[in-house]
Amino acid sequence: MKNIIVGLICLFGISITYAHELKGTVISEDNEKPVQGVGVYNKTTGAYTYTNVSGYFEIDDISVGDIIYFYQLGYEIYELTIVESHIGASIQVIMKISPASLEQVLVVSKVNVLSNFVNVDLKTSPVKSSQEILRKIPGLFIGQHAGGGKAEQIFLRGFDIDHGTDIAIEVDGIPVNMVSHAHGQGYADMHFIIPETIENLDFGKGSYYADKGNFNTAGYVDISTKKKIDKNLISVEAGQFNTVRAMSMLKIWDGKNSNAYVASELNLTDGVFDSPQNFNRLNIMGRYNYNNYKDQEFNLSISHFQSKWDASGQIPQRAVDQGLIGRFGAIDDTEGGNTSRTNIWMNHIKYFDEHSSLTSSAYVSNYDFELFSNFTFFLDDPINADQIRQFEDRTIIGAKSVYEKSFHLEDHDKQLKYRVGVGFRYDDVTDNQLSRTKNRQELLERLAYGNVDEVNAFSFADLTYKVNKWTLNPGLRLDYFRYDYEDLLSVTYDSKSENKILLSPKMNFIYAASPKTQLFLKTGLGFHSNDTRVVVANSGERILPTAFSTDLGTVLKPSDKLVLNASLWSLFLQQEFVYVGDAAIVEPSGETARYGIDFGLRYEIADWLYFNTDINYTVARSTEEPDGLDFIPLAPDLTSAGSFTVNNLGKFSGGINYRYIKDRPANEDNSIVAEGYFVTDLNLNYNYDNWTFGLIVENLFDVDWNETQFATESRLFNEVDSVEEIHFTPGVPFFLRGKVSVRF
Repeated sequence: MKNIIVGLICLFGISITYAHELKGTVISEDNEKPVQGVGVYNKTTGAYTYTNVSGYFEIDDISVGDIIYFYQLGYEIYELTIVESHIGASIQVIMKISPASLEQVLVVSKVNVLSNFVNVDLKTSPVKSSQEILRKIPGLFIGQHAGGGKAEQIFLRGFDIDHGTDIAIEVDGIPVNMVSHAHGQGYADMHFIIPETIENLDFGKGSYYADKGNFNTAGYVDISTKKKIDKNLISVEAGQFNTVRAMSMLKIWDGKNSNAYVASELNLTDGVFDSPQNFNRLNIMGRYNYNNYKDQEFNLSISHFQSKWDASGQIPQRAVDQGLIGRFGAIDDTEGGNTSRTNIWMNHIKYFDEHSSLTSSAYVSNYDFELFSNFTFFLDDPINADQIRQFEDRTIIGAKSVYEKSFHLEDHDKQLKYRVGVGFRYDDVTDNQLSRTKNRQELLERLAYGNVDEVNAFSFADLTYKVNKWTLNPGLRLDYFRYDYEDLLSVTYDSKSENKILLSPKMNFIYAASPKTQLFLKTGLGFHSNDTRVVVANSGERILPTAFSTDLGTVLKPSDKLVLNASLWSLFLQQEFVYVGDAAIVEPSGETARYGIDFGLRYEIADWLYFNTDINYTVARSTEEPDGLDFIPLAPDLTSAGSFTVNNLGKFSGGINYRYIKDRPANEDNSIVAEGYFVTDLNLNYNYDNWTFGLIVENLFDVDWNETQFATESRLFNEVDSVEEIHFTPGVPFFLRGKVSVRF
């Protein structure tokens, strides 16, 4: 990997030296402590850097008259005009705390600069549930179809991602996606995250990022939680359908260089369905942070999550039309499940000097899963019905280290930074199974039963080379996979293994035409993630099909309070092998092509009124099928989401948001259609001293909408023949909750 870096440096003919610089520290006005991650941006040259754990920064190639911006979300921008005395000097910058706004975010030459602006959405309108976390990502839609305890179904860039097959999700470096999961590849249950602990989101679409590998086809989402809290928080919600939520974040230590807090959350509800969900979920997280404000920072965290629920499942449209059940009824209300996850993780960063650092993370996770479902009712078994049980017990161990170094360069307007990273992930899955059951108690037949061991070792390297207004970002990723599957249904010992090595090159170009304009071209090869059971079933042949994606677009900030983004993109996938966890079969779906347009707008209409909207259009087709038979089931073609948010309006705050998805094909010939919807939510808050009183309304206008839909063949108990049609989970009707919280 070191040779690759040296070769790329030679390729660009870079001469490394040390030039005139501005250096110093940045502290916060409220506590006079160093502020980490403050952007330091030279408006004149476009050069930028960030402060480290001690608040220290260095920015080179400055000249008299240059204008330097210091910026971070939640602080007023500090502007400095360079004079002769600043050259080579060390200064101190004091940042003033201010409500989050678009003014505090600059368009810099970063590959994923849009994340910075989406975090304004997050700060101005924080998420109120774990489901809402992903809804902050432009163009990403989710749907729940199993009583609130199952991971959400995800849609992005023409993918029905199921529960996470083609999007990589992490929290503080812990992978959320589950490889070779009992329910399906990539299963990403985010319910262990307490929404109030979220600090920011980082996301990217496409497979353009050398540090992202498995599951990063349509994109990635990295969630960072708070390292510390400023005040204690206790919050209680109560509402319709016997819904109660209690949450707390409490300091347990607040020292000079270290602090710790504990957060907890309890959710109870019967849900909107005719059969009570009896849903309960408990989350608890503890976090310890050490920062010597000199050269290193360390975080140690532990969390536990457990959940149990009943579900009404997906119901056939004909049962509602015939009056057999209502929209919130059930054909089989014995569905449901229980799951738990315990995590221990650490994050550490060490600065060797002003130009180099090593960032490391490690984690251990124990996970249990049990799910009962019935999608086809009496299709296969007219006597006992078609209930299935999916179960597994999993341990995940992983670690990653990334070395980063930046250089001063001889020529003006040039910057160079490289990263080299190595890591691994090991999943030990026991009793991974699919069984036919009755009433969640009686085992009728095992359809699949085995143990999975899967290892993914990886390394990557990339360069960020800035010259004048151009930024070049080449990268290379190497992934090694080892798949082991022991079939416990075999009469004799049956264990199969396969190996795979994959190289994934990336190349991104950014042109900063002005401090308010960024143009970009992103390209990269990735791969479609795959299940161990698929790999061994196909003897390792074509088991990690290549994904090639491109993005051409722009991010514009024509004024301090207006940001626009737009892009044209394409994504070609060589093959998709899918392990259908509900049937224990492997389904190849052939080559696919997706392309589309993304557009976003964020505008601070007034100091107290913020507006954002995103519109995404996609064409998704199978390239190996004739016209008219080439639709990709459930792939969204037109989606939009946005909100108006009120803040800093006296004692009042709140917002109204919408999400829209157009009708889309539910099968390959578009003869069955999944209906679109337009849903509006509302929240209002009144602040009095340290108290906040709020109202939360989901589905403000009480529209009938289907949250998830599938074209499924099923048979009811009174039917002779089966029928294929839309089976759906109804979306929540008008749902009112009250909230009281106090900070102290």
